[in-house]
Amino acid sequence: MKRFLLSLIAVLVCIPANSQCCPDKPTTEKRQVLWQKLQQELSAVDKDLNGVLALAVKDLTSGETFFIHGDEIMPQASSIKIAVLANLYLQAQQGKLKLTDEYVVRKEDLVDGSDIMLGLTPGVTRLTLRDLATMMVAVSDNSATNVLIGRVGMENVNAMLDSLGLRATRLRRQMMDLKAASEGRENVYTPREMMTLLETIYRGKLLNKEMMADFIRVLSTHKESSLLQGLPDDAVAASKPGELEAVRNDSGIIFVKNRPYILCVMTTYLKDEKEGSAAIRKITALTYSYFDRVSRASDYGRVVSPK
Repeated sequence: MKRFLLSLIAVLVCIPANSQCCPDKPTTEKRQVLWQKLQQELSAVDKDLNGVLALAVKDLTSGETFFIHGDEIMPQASSIKIAVLANLYLQAQQGKLKLTDEYVVRKEDLVDGSDIMLGLTPGVTRLTLRDLATMMVAVSDNSATNVLIGRVGMENVNAMLDSLGLRATRLRRQMMDLKAASEGRENVYTPREMMTLLETIYRGKLLNKEMMADFIRVLSTHKESSLLQGLPDDAVAASKPGELEAVRNDSGIIFVKNRPYILCVMTTYLKDEKEGSAAIRKITALTYSYFDRVSRASDYGRVVSPK
């Protein structure tokens, strides 16, 4: 009996108030505190912005998400080109076209906002569809984008979006179609739907491995981007910004080692467009700091840096 009582006392002494005795694994509570602080910091950026901000953040490892006005329909400007690029690769995968198909530059296809195409020789210069895709992403060339929209078909882009359940996302006009824009035919997304499209591609649910890898490669082409400016120089992101009057957007997959994540930031009704760009840079820096820290830390939060 005495031996039994001594054993029972030893067990009771070992059991702390939270009923955990020398746990084999740490809890996630510490990381959750950090995640909640990130959300507070992002909300503070929203509060300080003289305009309307909507965003989506998704941890592709844990599946955790955070939204600010996540289902608000926002004008996309050139960020809609992500959907055009996705459909181009989908049709190439389906055999409806080839990325190596050629296009001869035509004068009637040239529009403003075409830094490369306007410098090429109509009737002479030959480009592949993949060349046009790279120009569409790297320098946001509007003429290249319009040629690609003509090749894939606006209705096919929207049908692809419908098949993914992205019914608030719409490609409604070509680039620089001011008449369509004045009539309210704007290209639109929500942060949640942009996040869903990017994750669907990342998970290999839309494109096969080969097509997905090249899609990511093209979307990772270096470009002028507030999102990229908020990252360290050696960081990799597959992203596409968009700019219109009173609008600044940037969305993409940020490949933090061991902790990739999706970030979609959209601003509109901006009093100062520079402030919108600054907000995107700050949000990017805040999210990267969190994911980079978590990626390098143990479950206890300890970081051991290589010497």
